[in-house]
Parts: sequence; C-alpha cells; structure tokens
Amino acid sequence: MSLTIFGDSISGNCLKVKWTAERLNLPFTWVEVDILKGESRTPEFLARNPAGQVPMVILGDGRALAQSNAIIVHLAEGSALIPADPYDRARMFEWLFWEQYSHEPYVAVARFQVKYLGRPVSELEPRIVERGAAALARLEAALAVSPFLVGNALTLADIALVAYTRMAHDGGFNLADYPATQAWVARVEAALPIKDPA
Repeated sequence: MSLTIFGDSISGNCLKVKWTAERLNLPFTWVEVDILKGESRTPEFLARNPAGQVPMVILGDGRALAQSNAIIVHLAEGSALIPADPYDRARMFEWLFWEQYSHEPYVAVARFQVKYLGRPVSELEPRIVERGAAALARLEAALAVSPFLVGNALTLADIALVAYTRMAHDGGFNLADYPATQAWVARVEAALPIKDPA
C-alpha cells in the first residue's frame, strides 16, 4: 500500500497518524505542511481536502481521507491496535471520541497558545486550563487501574491520547501531578517508539 501523509510535525493529530503507520510497518511518504504559514489553505490543498486541515492521507488507490482518528482506524483495521472483542473495541472508540471532544480542545489548545503564539499561561482562558486539568485527571483515574486505556495492550486509544498528553507541559500542565499518566506516557513511547521531539 502506497500511502502519502500530509501533516505538520508540530501537530499531535498529525503525529498520531505517523506513529500508527510506523507501528504497523506501513510504507509512507510524509509531506510536511506548515499550518502556521497557511499551507493547508492553498487552492491545491483545498482541492483535496475542502476542510483545509491536516492530517490528510492519500491512499494507494488515490482516495483522500482526513480527520486523524478516522485515518488511524482505517490504517489499523484488522490489526492488534483495534481490539477484537466488541466491547473493548467500543471502549477504544469511546476514548477516541472523548479525545477529540474533551481532551484535545483544551490540552492541545493550551499548548498551541503558549508554545506557538507566545501567550503566558496566566493569560489562558480559565475554562481551557480547568478542562485540560479535568481531562488529565480523567486519564489518571483510568490509568491508575490499567496499564493501557483499554486493558493490558496498546490500542489506538493510547496512540491518540498520548500525542498531546506527552506535551501537556508546553501548555502549563505538570504531568508530575499525574504519576500514573506519566508512567503510561513512558510505556506508550517505548511501545511505538516515539522519536519525535515534537
């Protein structure tokens, strides 16, 4: 399968696609798209993905697919990264949906505003900080009783959620306050393994 991944290396949403492809030993070509320079908003890019977002992949048959969690599910279909048990598979999806609705909009947004826009942590919207901390607390509670988010094995839920959790300090969150989560980050990084400094 010939796969082209369009992504920005500063984006956890893009890196999770890269890491999934690497974990599955899928050959791919990475095309860097600088979102800070508006490279996902060019007419050429919008012709392939009208949403103007990365990541986007072009599959071997030429079809385009966007949205990070949709992409990783497609790439991992039939692999051990998606649980065979229907309930565990549903739990994996529960985490994927939660990641995009209750984690990424706060942890990742705080990181982006502080690291890339230069905003002091003290000037972040309180709601972003509060909900980011709540998301990390939710992870901590789950990981205090299980080594991975869906039982004892790495799944797409872990890949999706580690992307921004491991960089939460960039947004002013201290992972030392979440020791089970910190240990899980190390386990996932070792399992992939993650080499990117991000």
